[in-house]
Amino acid sequence: RMLGSVTDAEDAVQEGFARLLRTDIDSIEDVRGWLVVVVSRLCLDQLRSARVRHEAYVGPWFPEPVIAADELAPDERVTLDDTVRMALLMVLERLSPAERVAFILHDVFQYSFDDIARIMKRTPVACRQLASRARRHVQNEGASLRGTVDAVESQRVADRFIAAASSGDLDALLAVLDPEAAGWTDSGGVVAAPRDKVIGRQRVAARLLWWLKTFNVTLVSKPVNAGPGALALQDGEVIAALTISIDNGLIT
Repeated sequence: RMLGSVTDAEDAVQEGFARLLRTDIDSIEDVRGWLVVVVSRLCLDQLRSARVRHEAYVGPWFPEPVIAADELAPDERVTLDDTVRMALLMVLERLSPAERVAFILHDVFQYSFDDIARIMKRTPVACRQLASRARRHVQNEGASLRGTVDAVESQRVADRFIAAASSGDLDALLAVLDPEAAGWTDSGGVVAAPRDKVIGRQRVAARLLWWLKTFNVTLVSKPVNAGPGALALQDGEVIAALTISIDNGLIT
C-alpha cells in the first residue's frame, strides 16, 4: 500500500528490524510504535527516490500485481479487497510521497494525526491537510478504499472476457468491452509491448487477440490485486498478470 511493490515493502521492513537490533530495546517503551515510525519514514524516503527512478522508466510504471494465494484465509481476502485494488494503487502513485503516507496511515491504518505528525515530523494540522488533499484526489479519480462492484457479477464478466479471448471470438470479446475500453502494459523495457495506452474496444480486442495468437499465450482466471484478473501462460510459465476493471457490466 505504501510503496506499490512487495520487494520494496519487504526491504523497508527488514531495514526497520535491522535498526531495531542495533538499538537498546530496553530503552524503547513501545517497540511496535517505534517500528511504525521507523518503517514509515523509510517508506517516505523510498517514495521520494522511487519518483526519480520512475521518471527514467521505459514505458508506464504500474504497482506490483498482488496475485491471490489459493490458501489465503477469508479474513485476509477482505483486508486485501479494501486497499490493494489496482485502481486505487494507480491513484496513490500520483500523490506526493507525503500525501500518500499521511493518507494511508490515517485512512487505511487509522492512526491519529498526532501520531502521524510524530512519524512525518510535521504538525498535526499539516498532516490533516495532506491526508485531506489525498482523499479528495482519490475521490475525484473515482477510486475507493472499499470495493463498490459486485464480486460475483464482476467474476462472471471476467470469465466471459477470458473465454472470448481464449477462443479468439472477436464478437464475444467486443460484447464484453466498454466502447472506450483502454489497455496498457508495464514491460519495463524488458519485453516487447506497446508503451502507449491502447484506447477503444476494437483496438484493445485486436491487440489482445494478436498477442495471444502470435505468442501462443493462454489465459487462466486468477484474482489479481483483490479483483478479477488473469495470468498469461506461455509454455506453462507465467509471463504476465492481467488486472481487469469492470463498470456497469463491461470491462473498461
